Amino acid sequence: MSTETAPETVKQAIAPKRIRNYRAIAFQGYLVIATVALAVLFVLVWNVPYFTIDLTVTRAIQTISWTWFALLMAVISFPGSAPQSFVLVALVVAVLFVIGLRWEALSTLLAGAGGSLLDTLAKAIVHRARPTADIVHVVQQVSGYSFPSGHVVFYVSFFGFLMFLAYTLLKQRVVWRSALLLALAFFVATIGVSRIYLGAHWFSDVLGAYLLGSLWLGASVFIYRWGKPRFFTHQPAAPEAPSGPQEPARSTAKQA
Repeated sequence: MSTETAPETVKQAIAPKRIRNYRAIAFQGYLVIATVALAVLFVLVWNVPYFTIDLTVTRAIQTISWTWFALLMAVISFPGSAPQSFVLVALVVAVLFVIGLRWEALSTLLAGAGGSLLDTLAKAIVHRARPTADIVHVVQQVSGYSFPSGHVVFYVSFFGFLMFLAYTLLKQRVVWRSALLLALAFFVATIGVSRIYLGAHWFSDVLGAYLLGSLWLGASVFIYRWGKPRFFTHQPAAPEAPSGPQEPARSTAKQA
């Protein structure tokens, strides 16, 4: 029978401080690099319809003529279009709230809605035109501006946040935890290819969207972790987040 206490078990499961510091520095470094790269890309695409690499990548991807690939690209993009995206967010948020994960539900809503809001704001600033049929093959005619790709921003921020929740809340040995992570990661990784293949966006639109989406995902995770010990700590489901050293229980026995 194991004599390990709960604190000792948790301590063994946590990475050493040196490794945690490296991870924190790497994450902060990425945020800086992504912010600078996104700012530079904003300036570059401001008055440029498309770059040479945009045309090269699009034509290369569109040379794939397999029927199943065309169907797959359409299926991947389907959940990111309205009204499907609104229904998907509402459904996931409702399920999380009903099963007792109320702070997770609010944080998921923030991740999804915030990403879409940032995408709309970026499009309004840049005003970049979408690819046209005289340059590339446009499978789906889409209205609105091109930079950044709203589908990619939505998938990275919303699906990415669901990946974070699944990774942190579900037990490691649950089979469908791994299946869920793989499915979400697949959509996040392939949505960029899908938007280019369908002729809805340029490569630089997709790149900018991955940068913007990842930055908002990082902000969403930070807000979630900041608020977890402060709000909805006594939820019907999910372990409570530690808010600090616990005080010893007071005795209710009468004093002599």
